[in-house]
Amino acid sequence: MGKITIIGLGPGDYDSLTLKVENIIKNADTLILRTEKHPMVDKIAAMGIRFSTCDDIYDSSQTFEEVYETICDRVINKALEGKDVAYAVPGHPLAAEKSVGLILDKAKGKIEVIVEGAMSFIDAVTASLQIDISSGLKIIDGLRLEKQRPDTNCGNIITQVYSKLVASEVKLILMDHYKDDQSICIIKAAGVEGLEKMEWIPLYQLDSIEWVDYLTSIYIPPASEDKRFKSMDLMEYLRGDEGCPWDRKQNHNSLKPYLLEECYEVIDAIDCDDIDQLIEELGDVLLQVVFHCQIGKEAGEFHINDVITFLVNKLISRHPHVFGETQVNDESGALESWEASKRHEKGMNTYTETLTAIPKAMSSLTRSYKIQEKAALSGFDWPEVDGAMTKVDEEILELKEVYKTAKKDKIEEEIGDLLFAVVNVARFLKMQPELALAKTINKFINRFGFIEEIALGEGKKLEEMTLEDMDLLWNKAKTHNFTRKNKN
Repeated sequence: MGKITIIGLGPGDYDSLTLKVENIIKNADTLILRTEKHPMVDKIAAMGIRFSTCDDIYDSSQTFEEVYETICDRVINKALEGKDVAYAVPGHPLAAEKSVGLILDKAKGKIEVIVEGAMSFIDAVTASLQIDISSGLKIIDGLRLEKQRPDTNCGNIITQVYSKLVASEVKLILMDHYKDDQSICIIKAAGVEGLEKMEWIPLYQLDSIEWVDYLTSIYIPPASEDKRFKSMDLMEYLRGDEGCPWDRKQNHNSLKPYLLEECYEVIDAIDCDDIDQLIEELGDVLLQVVFHCQIGKEAGEFHINDVITFLVNKLISRHPHVFGETQVNDESGALESWEASKRHEKGMNTYTETLTAIPKAMSSLTRSYKIQEKAALSGFDWPEVDGAMTKVDEEILELKEVYKTAKKDKIEEEIGDLLFAVVNVARFLKMQPELALAKTINKFINRFGFIEEIALGEGKKLEEMTLEDMDLLWNKAKTHNFTRKNKN
């Protein structure tokens, strides 16, 4: 069985090769280059050194993941055939080289693998830019920007910007994190004499550069501060000595009604199908989150990063059917999986514990719905909606038996039972009772407004009309589908 020696070809200048790597290239039994698209390849060919490349794999594969897997298998199979393989990659083997990581993983315990370092493109880029990396530098694969987010507080180097199409996609993602006119440096063939090209441009011009190729990277310096505060910075300022007296006075308890109010306003925006209003109201909800996080930070209790980290971890742990081995086939199975994970995390050993854990601050309609939903997971439920409807009929009869008596407690009990039964029907029909009642309230206001406007138009006041007169107008409002204009 052969061995694998992984070497780096550096950024492209032959003089940057170490003597050890140069000797490996000259004396290799089997030399495999990841790609011939590198300035060093012409020099190697001119020396009469025989080699093969993996460029054919790029042409025959559908994804980059497939490319790297196939390259890895090719190199390892050569070694399994008993050949000593020198596998050469651009730059440093351990700097943004996916195929190298795969080879190290797959060869572990089977084949001896040696990694010989080289000058990386990072060294060349930082030298050309004359930047001090001790202040912080993040290296990001331009093809994985959806997962590898830039850090605006330090410098970022974006690699693999090998075409105008990639440059365009990178620009759009970076604009989510930087101002459109953020100054960036686009650099090609860094450190290669005669080939290096470097230009500072505003971010919005990134996809207009014509000379982008496989040797191109982007450097983004730390974002400059401006008047547009980040949300936490702004809240810290508002609660500071030079900020707002009202903001400084607030605490977790005093903010409770505002959080409820903002959540209701989000629902109103959704009901109105008003996207601009929804954006505004979601911002107001986010403001409440930021407000509480700033208060927690000042008290030394928690930071907004703690909130975000807890949320991410919870979403992963509550989705074993996505991130684990649990199998589900539909929405109901996903809900059961979520609840089972929640009970395990909270140390709840009984279904009753899950019912009592539902917040008492919820509206009674919503709380009833949630309680019934969780109880149903235990199997305590009607097999179909007809059973729930029959229960509504029973509760109406029981209410009729007592509603004319003086037994206030009993009347209250039966009204509660009836409402609870109606909520159960709503759950079976996948309707939120809170939202259904809200629509009925709005409908009532609209129809009542119709009655009053017609009455006033006829020179009458409602209190002067008979119930029969108002009922006639009510029925008319129903047929006209009247909608009252909001005058607030």
